[in-house]
Amino acid sequence: MSSVRPVPLCDLQPQYQALKAEIDSAVDRVLASGQVILGPEVAEFEREVAQFCGAAHAVGCGSGTDALSLALGALGIGPGDEVIMPPFTFFATAGAVLRCGARPMFVDIEPDTFNINPALVSRAITPRTKAIMPVHLYGQCCDMEELWRLAERFDLPIIEDAAQSFGSDYQGKRCGSLGSIACFSFYPTKNLSAYGDAGMVTTSDPDWADRMVTLRVHGMKPKYYHGMVGWNARIDAVQAAILRVKLPHVEGWIRQRIAAADRYDTLFQSRGLEGPLVTPVRRPNRLHSFNQYVVRVRDGRRDGLIERLRAERIGYEIYYPLPVHLQKCMAQFGFQPGDFPVSEQAAREVLALPIFPEITAEQQARVVNACAAYLGAPMKKSA
Repeated sequence: MSSVRPVPLCDLQPQYQALKAEIDSAVDRVLASGQVILGPEVAEFEREVAQFCGAAHAVGCGSGTDALSLALGALGIGPGDEVIMPPFTFFATAGAVLRCGARPMFVDIEPDTFNINPALVSRAITPRTKAIMPVHLYGQCCDMEELWRLAERFDLPIIEDAAQSFGSDYQGKRCGSLGSIACFSFYPTKNLSAYGDAGMVTTSDPDWADRMVTLRVHGMKPKYYHGMVGWNARIDAVQAAILRVKLPHVEGWIRQRIAAADRYDTLFQSRGLEGPLVTPVRRPNRLHSFNQYVVRVRDGRRDGLIERLRAERIGYEIYYPLPVHLQKCMAQFGFQPGDFPVSEQAAREVLALPIFPEITAEQQARVVNACAAYLGAPMKKSA
């Protein structure tokens, strides 16, 4: 077995060790209270997230997937309705729409940001369209200006899928306040991460917030009286307490992620890899939080590079190897390869490299050296 220590895609231990005493105390507090379902910890966490995002209301839930479903439920979206979204996203985005009986209407992505191409959205709007659901992928917000204009013109709500972008912003406004409703995931690898599943929905509409509060407890209001059909989508009080400990540190962790991305950019440039490997694009007037650092690997060389990373014990992931429209369970809609070519090309080329707030310069150098070794780029001589 190799004695070289692995470089993980995401390392959760440094964060836990740094906050261990506070996290353990928060968990003990909840357990001692006996209030482990909803209660004051959840209410305080919701208030703090709403304030952080610049929204009037926040509703805690069991996962990012629950957040999407609650948002759709709040808007009354169901059978016969259509929701516009990109096909290059985690399946939960489309899955939530399909489960409520509506249909995803896909719009291809921008080749540089991997986010929905707003210039194409108007073509997908029909009389059945009930919402636009942009996905802020990898930590960078979508171009919202055109989406705002379309939303106003066609009187459509915008549902932000911000699962990967907690703390990111657009024109100085944070995710969570860029649309009608926003959906967050606190999965362990996210910018704000739980130790298990958890999620949140934010909105400034009190009626939608009240509806989501009811939907997350089986549509029950008051207790044991059900005016609508909901489901169990509550956030655990233990997770809320842990996330309250972490929330004040998020901005600092994002600064560390950005610094790590800057270091990657510099290292890749110094190795002359601009041709076979394309580093992430950052659009102006946006804070890219780098939940993932995703490069493109050109000329069909991604599989070979992956083998090299494996040999060097370096973590990686492909987000995502197959666009949603080509998934087997989507066959009923008759999509074909070539329908959304930008998304399909991205699926063939993207590769996420290790990034987390505590990643070291030495670990990043190992990643870049492994990429350079396989892609055949010599070290540039210093001036």
